[in-house]
Amino acid sequence: MESILTSVKKLLGIQEEYTHFDDEIVMQINTALMSAAMIGIGPPEGYSIKDKTDSWEDFVGDRKDLEAIKTYIWHKVRLAFDPPQTGPLTEAINNQIKELEWRLNVQVERGA
Repeated sequence: MESILTSVKKLLGIQEEYTHFDDEIVMQINTALMSAAMIGIGPPEGYSIKDKTDSWEDFVGDRKDLEAIKTYIWHKVRLAFDPPQTGPLTEAINNQIKELEWRLNVQVERGA
């Protein structure tokens, strides 16, 4: 099973063994997971992670049609944890987040 924390850290350029920022990253992941829940992704009662033992499969089950949630969570965490230094890049990431929210919402409605 693929760890949510480990995969997000990897995309942020942080090695799994380096745990200094884990608490902050976990907090930002949980905020992003709450946003995902508001568009219908994840368990109905909500979901949060505690550490690297929590997996994507725990969050979305076996739904292969929701793989884009990984990119969505990463972008949300990146903007909060390590935002780009340029406005155009921030705007591009925000645009991708909006598109992913729309696409994931449509996918959830199709799969419901």
